[in-house]
Amino acid sequence: MESHVPAGGPDISIIVPCYNEVANVAPLVAMLEKALEGRRWEVIFVDDNSPDKTTDAVRALARQKAYVRGICRIGRRGLSTAVIEGALSSSAQIVAVMDGDLQHDESRLIALIDAVGSGACDIAVGSRHVEGGSNEGLANAWRHALSDGGIWLAQRFLPVRLSDPMSGFFALRQQTFETIAPRLSGAGFKILLDLLLSSKQPLKVQEIACGFRPRVAGESKLDTLVMIQFAALLLEKFSRGLVPLRFVAFCLVGLAGVGANLGVMHLVRLFWGSFSTAQAIGTIAAMGVNFYLDNNFTYRDRRLHGRRCVWGLLVFMLVCSVGALADVGVAHMMYAQSYRINEASLAGAVLAVVWNYTMSSTIIWRSR
Repeated sequence: MESHVPAGGPDISIIVPCYNEVANVAPLVAMLEKALEGRRWEVIFVDDNSPDKTTDAVRALARQKAYVRGICRIGRRGLSTAVIEGALSSSAQIVAVMDGDLQHDESRLIALIDAVGSGACDIAVGSRHVEGGSNEGLANAWRHALSDGGIWLAQRFLPVRLSDPMSGFFALRQQTFETIAPRLSGAGFKILLDLLLSSKQPLKVQEIACGFRPRVAGESKLDTLVMIQFAALLLEKFSRGLVPLRFVAFCLVGLAGVGANLGVMHLVRLFWGSFSTAQAIGTIAAMGVNFYLDNNFTYRDRRLHGRRCVWGLLVFMLVCSVGALADVGVAHMMYAQSYRINEASLAGAVLAVVWNYTMSSTIIWRSR
């Protein structure tokens, strides 16, 4: 097959963020070849150094097809930042974003691209929730609930009307993307929402009905942690960046730790009866839960493995212990100075959270 990228370069870049999608690379390229026949296009796979060798599959195709490109990222993780790097690497007039799992209906790409190219809108979104769209590809009732809950929440914040703000299938001009890029948080999995909330002026949106197929290969990335990260993104944007997304996420994880502490403490008291023992075990359990969630969610892009993970857990427990002592000390000091008990407790808790977050970011999960 002849190259789809003449000497003048492509008019369209399809950005495909991927992780462990080796089985889907060749089928997706074949689908794009059919859907975009007659257009000047390229596909840019942005792979987060997948252990299943996704990048090798991309390179093998790129040696045969000039319109296939790949970016392999080392030491960086996350769908949103993958899309940002892919889009900014493009010289095409229009960039489209789609997942690498074959669930997006590639036959709707032309409608998305033409809507943007005609000037009818700033961004065209493939929607599962307009007439003609379908959401049947979500695996089970739990994933439907996560998606529907996220849509409802996002619609409370958006400056534009949009039926499917959770969509990962959309197109816009590269220049528009480049203009908004400096204000993007780059965190989480919902880059469309980030774009809409980060634009200085509300973007004109057009929705295009599209289907959502069941996944054939690989594993879905939609889980509870992704939704928590999504909520943290909304809070960061709502605060106009005054509260960093990572700090919001750290606090949300802390709430999960409180729940774990109380649950384990009550369970231990049920069998052993000793409050001191139950409190100690509950505290240790909470630290373990917090470390696991922070390592896999808050600091997902800096995740620790192997011995570094064990070392990180030990340091995390030490940091949290110091934070707990500071919490109690400040609360007692303020209470002794005639502050109300709620005010004293809140001040101690805030100091502990800031301490734990600062130490975690600079010592345990520092940038490498």
